Amino acid sequence: MDKDEKIGFAHLIEKELNSDDKILKPDFNQKTGRELLAFYLQSKFKQVIAYDNKAQQPIFTNIKYDFIQRFAKRLIQNPTKRIMIGITGESASGKSTICSEIKRVIEKFNMPVTILTADNYFNDISSLIAKYGSFDALRDNGYDVDSPNSFQLDVLKNDLEEISHGKDIYSPEYLLNGTGVSVPKAKLVKSNKVIVVEGMASMYVNNKDIYDIKVYIETDLNIRKERFLKRACTERNQDLENANKHWNYILGAGEKYVKPYKDDADIIINGDSDLNYFAQILEYFHTITNNFDEC
Repeated sequence: MDKDEKIGFAHLIEKELNSDDKILKPDFNQKTGRELLAFYLQSKFKQVIAYDNKAQQPIFTNIKYDFIQRFAKRLIQNPTKRIMIGITGESASGKSTICSEIKRVIEKFNMPVTILTADNYFNDISSLIAKYGSFDALRDNGYDVDSPNSFQLDVLKNDLEEISHGKDIYSPEYLLNGTGVSVPKAKLVKSNKVIVVEGMASMYVNNKDIYDIKVYIETDLNIRKERFLKRACTERNQDLENANKHWNYILGAGEKYVKPYKDDADIIINGDSDLNYFAQILEYFHTITNNFDEC
């Protein structure tokens, strides 16, 4: 990305903030106000896509042709429901990294957004790990770690329904210490206006139907492998041989369980995009949804 592309959204943000031609803040309690907002957001989103298409490394790989219209219609018809965003992708595609950037921007602007990690809905496999001696031994004996059967999908579905209708929940917490323990109702998750659910299991089975925006993150295979092996060896203390063994497992599991949801995605994102550029897009969306004329 060259200098002009890097400053593209920064320029748009400054232009929005300094514009004397702002629309009056709509009355979102009235259908006409929501229709005005929907039309406004559609035009701005198309502007974002046009700018992104000119970037050396666009972040939007694909957007479904009817997505903008469908999402606008949803905002008009059901304004009180939380905006549910599901983010999925194969292992090491960049899901957590992108959500960390979303969280950083959220905290910068104090935006009403919650991030829920679907990985916390892994089944409790502590008894199986105790039986086989380790997680790796359990996997080597045929336990299919990434299968939908390895997640508490009914619990996830119930929690998504609750939080989408404004109720705070307590999600389970899967302990990343090799014990395979899942603690039920361990983490308070607030029901903010926007809910982002990330993880390979976020779309499994019919849980995908609850999302207003379905995002699939796609990243070059070699980049994913480099990320995975580095994380396995430096953060999880795996030796290289075992890390490669697990990489071979997740390749097959990703093809079987995760990749099919790419066809359901409203938006496909390049998981190797410049995070500063991605942050500018988020900041621009924040600006255009909070920069109305109050007079």
